[in-house]
Order: sequence, then structure tokens, then C-alpha cells
Amino acid sequence: MQTPQVTGELSYAQRLAEAESLQLGSFTLVDAVRLGQSVTELALVDELPITIEVRHGARVAYRAALPGSTVDNDTWLARKAAVVLRYELPTLAVRVRYEERGLDFNEATGLPFSEFAAHGGGIPIIVTGVGLVGILGISGLPQVEDHELGVRCLRALRPSPL
Repeated sequence: MQTPQVTGELSYAQRLAEAESLQLGSFTLVDAVRLGQSVTELALVDELPITIEVRHGARVAYRAALPGSTVDNDTWLARKAAVVLRYELPTLAVRVRYEERGLDFNEATGLPFSEFAAHGGGIPIIVTGVGLVGILGISGLPQVEDHELGVRCLRALRPSPL
């Protein structure tokens, strides 16, 4: 039996380990704004056509639509956020979980594609010992690139080990 092809080069287990490595000690409203600004700064330098959203709790703390992004990116962000809220996992990890089983996420779950998108670029912001406290959403690039940009910026929030 051939192993199903998965999006990106990492397995579901590897995506889970990556998500665990992104957990923070705290996440304030100021952190949310700074995270959004850091994604925006990188995207402007590289002229990336993305829309960025950072949620702190139930509220949008930061949002930016950069040149080249479209209104479609807004709907993608909402659908990615719905997956993060439901599973408390990165959207790319959820996607890979189903792909490894040879399944399509929306068909297997019965969740409508118009409301739930298991496509890379939705990343939960988890505080150790607390749980889900926010969401970083990026839309506009190929999904693995959306995800990797978010991971890069979330890693920068983590304090350096002594």
C-alpha cells in the first residue's frame, strides 16, 4: 500500500511537535499587535500579497491587507480560524492528519468548505498551562508558505533560552 501524499514535507506527528514548540509563556494584547506588525514587516520587505489577522481571545487585535491581497483572503482567514477554534491545532496539521489517512478533511468531517478550510495559515496561539488564547492567520501565499511565515514569526515571540 502506497503512503498517501501529504501537503508539505512533515507528518502529522511532526506538525504536532512543531505546534507544541510554539507554545508561549504568556500572550498579551500588546504581543498580539507586535506579532501582527512583525508579520507585516516581513511581508512588506518581500512584497508578499497577504492578509494577516491576529486574534487575542475573541477579538481581532491586528489586521492588515497588503498590496496584492484580495477580499477572498478575508474569507479564507475566517474559514481557517474556524478550523483552529474547533481543533485547537494549526490548520496545516489538521489537513495532514486527514491526508495521511487518504481522506479529504471536509468530506470526512462533513464540515462545509464554505465555513471550514483546513489549509495552512491558521495557527493557534497557545499559552502553556492555559490553552488557546489567540489565532494567527495568514492568507495569500501557497498554504505551506502561509504556515511557515506564521511559524517563523511565532518563534520570534518565544524568549531565547539562557
